[in-house]
Amino acid sequence: MGQKIRVMLCDDHTLLRAGLKALLNAEEDMEVVAEVGSGEEAVEQVAGIRPDVVLMDITLPKMNGLEATRQLLAQLPHCRVLILTMHKQVHYLLGALKAGASGYVLKSDVDRELVRAIRAVNGGEAFIYSADTRVFFQAYLERGGDFQGRQQLSHMEDQVLRLTALGHTAREIAEILNISPSTVDTYRGRIMDKLGLQTRAGLVQWAIQHGLLDRE
Repeated sequence: MGQKIRVMLCDDHTLLRAGLKALLNAEEDMEVVAEVGSGEEAVEQVAGIRPDVVLMDITLPKMNGLEATRQLLAQLPHCRVLILTMHKQVHYLLGALKAGASGYVLKSDVDRELVRAIRAVNGGEAFIYSADTRVFFQAYLERGGDFQGRQQLSHMEDQVLRLTALGHTAREIAEILNISPSTVDTYRGRIMDKLGLQTRAGLVQWAIQHGLLDRE
């Protein structure tokens, strides 16, 4: 067997790190070479340890995982960062991609996805946790890393999308936002173009999947 994949763990939960270490060290082609509990520690230690893959949580004390990803990749560009998180929303995924991460795995999917994801990113591939976000990621790559055209909604577009998903008619949305019904329709058209959707039902489904209805 060739050289093992050297993995650094960065998560502030000691028990989780212990479980991940046991899981990965049981694989013949992997070895956990370091574990840290903060983004700062990861940034300070990565150059000396030189891991092949860093498993990085997003929610960390002080320096979050996305900023830590940016800083450690500035030191060690050939290292692969795999985000391991509980957050399903696409804006977290986009933040991870923009920070330079090579993959994104949900903690709820560790048993099914993690080992495969580590091998994928170590081999130079991208690993995204679901079919839905693979579509967004493909568009991101096709635009050379510029996701603006497809994903970024203006504040007003965001409001129209959310109100549409809540069941309001164009006239009701127009009254709430103090715009005309025809302007609402224009915004809906722009939103569908940006998100690659075809129907109002698609807008509603997208809003539900990406947490727009979770907000107050």
